[in-house]
This record gives sequence, structure tokens and C-alpha cells, in this order.
Amino acid sequence: MNSLVATSRNFRQAARILGLDAKLEKSLLIPFREIKVECTIPKDDGTLASFVGFRVQHDNARGPMKGGIRYHPEVDPDEVNALAQLMTWKTAVADIPYGGAKGGIGCNPDDLTKSELERLTRVFTQKIHDLIGSHADVPAPDMGTNAQTMAWILDEYSKFHGHSPAVVTGKPIDLGGSLGRDAATGRGVVFATEALLAEHGKSIKGLTFVIQGFGNVGSWAAKFIHESGGKIIAISDVSGAIKNPSGINIEDLQNHISSGGVLKDFNGGDAMDSNELLTHECDVLIPCALGGVLNRENAAAVKAKYIIEAANHPTDPEADDIFAEKGVLVLPDIYANAGGVTVSYFEWVQNIQGFLWDEEKVNTELKRYMLTAFKNIKGMCKSHDCNLRMGAFTLGVNRVARATALRGWEA
Repeated sequence: MNSLVATSRNFRQAARILGLDAKLEKSLLIPFREIKVECTIPKDDGTLASFVGFRVQHDNARGPMKGGIRYHPEVDPDEVNALAQLMTWKTAVADIPYGGAKGGIGCNPDDLTKSELERLTRVFTQKIHDLIGSHADVPAPDMGTNAQTMAWILDEYSKFHGHSPAVVTGKPIDLGGSLGRDAATGRGVVFATEALLAEHGKSIKGLTFVIQGFGNVGSWAAKFIHESGGKIIAISDVSGAIKNPSGINIEDLQNHISSGGVLKDFNGGDAMDSNELLTHECDVLIPCALGGVLNRENAAAVKAKYIIEAANHPTDPEADDIFAEKGVLVLPDIYANAGGVTVSYFEWVQNIQGFLWDEEKVNTELKRYMLTAFKNIKGMCKSHDCNLRMGAFTLGVNRVARATALRGWEA
């Protein structure tokens, strides 16, 4: 199912549960602003190349809009729209004072040199600089972008508006980035997992885990789970998948990859079919890669008792229905992977205050926010007799609806 259709469906279901006025429901669904710009740059060989950049600013009722910028050949306006909307509900679930946004440029970053990527980023920033800002819209890294991309945006934006470190998050530490930001999404996933398991009298120690994706989120989540005594019995990335019923040594796997090896060649596990990973026998399944990987084709075969959505929109609504029938508990993406945007908020706060937090404070505050959000989601589940996804959606949508009504925008 198209991610925009699925996200809008979840929103409408939450709006029905909350009994939202039809006019308010419609205004919450329509983005505040959609931006499409043409970015032409000279390439290193002297030829010109043109790219299309997007920025969807979904909602600013609760504060500046917030969301990543991705560089990918298939930056699809529908997907950007869905992800911007998801950011609105995610920031509200985490109770941080932001709305949602998302953006990107349709390009393959692997086909561009570093200097071409810099030129492209600077041209994109020139086109949108008057529509972003520390109190308007705060971009962050996403697929195909990183701390260096944010450094270029900061520098280009500052040429127009003066030194403005809070205009982007996910920056290098030397330019005002936050300690603990790299590990934040993965660490937040683990805090969320601990909260869910504790609710059922369990802990990470001794349980078996399967992780799809070993990029930033998957590798940090795997590290923290391994350190907490969880047994990771299967893991995958773009190169392939491996399994080991006795548990994969994550530290050895990370050393293998950082020394130039690929995951599928790691000798601490046996190769397995990547397509079988999601249906592998385990206690907890954590998809950390692409959207739509759990769908009506494979949901019935999933053997995990708990699914933690570290990726954005990994579960289609049809799969949700199947999991509900089977009694599989799904911890939704708008809560489970909110650790990244929460620590981005901490970075923004540090930039505005001009005061750097130590890493211990960042991690302590992150844990507090994640546990409080879980408690609030459970409260909505109880009030509305709904599952965790609708508990999270009703929590987020209700907060945005209240802010919108208080500002008088629904009239």
C-alpha cells in the first residue's frame, strides 16, 4: 500500500476514535506548504545537470516544522508528503514542540562527487532559505545525507541570515551538533523495546531478536541489545543476511564491517535468504530498513511475538490486521523511532541556549521522554480501547488538534 494512503488511513481512524470535527480533520490532513524547486549545477566535467528538490511542510500548530532531507533517485512527492505528516504525529507523541516536514532531491548521491553534492546542497538551500529557519522549519539528515550535508546547509543559510546553528540538526559536533545524536534513534528503539517488554513482565536479557537493516539505526540498536543480554539470532543489510542460533557477536560484526568486510561474509554466522529473515523464529522482530516490508503476503508467516518498528512505515495496514488476529504486538514507528527527532530537539535547544549538554544528560533525558511517551500511549489505549498504533496516533493527533483549535485555525 502506498505510504501516503496508509498514513492517511491511520490518521482518519484516529480522528474517528477521537470524534474530530470533519472540518478540523480535513485541515489537519492538508499540508501547510509544498515546495518544488529546480536545482541546476555545473558538474566537475563542465556539463550542466538539473535536479528537482522538494520540501513538504505539513503542520506548525505546535512549533517549527521538523524533518529530514533525503537524496535518493526515487524521491517521490507522495512519500515525502506521507513522511512529513508522520513527523507531525511523531513529534506530538514525543511531546516535543515541533510540527512535521520532509524534503529531498531526486538524485543518486553515489553518482555525484563530493564537490557536486556540495554545489547541489548549496543551490537547494538558496532556493528554500527564506522558507526554513530555526523558528520556521528545521531540516535534518535522512537517507543519502549526513552531518556534512547539514554543515553545507548551515553555511549557505548563514550567508543570508547570519550565523544560525539552530537552522539544522544532525550537524557535526564542531558546528553545534549534539553528543549522542548518532546513536539516538537506535538507543530510543531500545528504550521503547524495554518499556513494552516491562509491561509484559519481560526484559531484553535472554530474549531472541531478528534485526532487518544494519545501517545507523540497526547497528546501534543491535549493539545496545547485545550489551543488554539480548540474543540476536539473525540480521541483514543490503549485502545479504546471516543467522546464528547461538547469537551473533555484534562487536565482532561491527569490526568486520568497519575493516571493509560485508555483512553476508561475516564468519560468525551462516548465510540465509534475506526474504526469510522477517519470518524467522524469534521473540522480537525489529525492521530497521525500508517501508512496506511487512504486508499481507508475509504477515501470516511472521513468528515474532513483538514487532518494534524502527523503520518508517514498515507495516502495511493489511499486515496490522493479520498481526492483531494472531496476537502479535506491534510498537508503531511514530513512537519506536522517535529517539532521533527527540535528540534533534535537544540539539536545537542547546543551539538556542548556546550551552552544550554532556552525553550522559542527553541519554538520561532521551530515556525520560521515551518512557513518558510510552506511558501516555498506554493511557490512550486504555481510554479508547485500541491497539498501540491507534494509541500513538490518537495521542499525537489529539495534541495537534488541541493546539490547532486553541489557535483558532479550525474556524
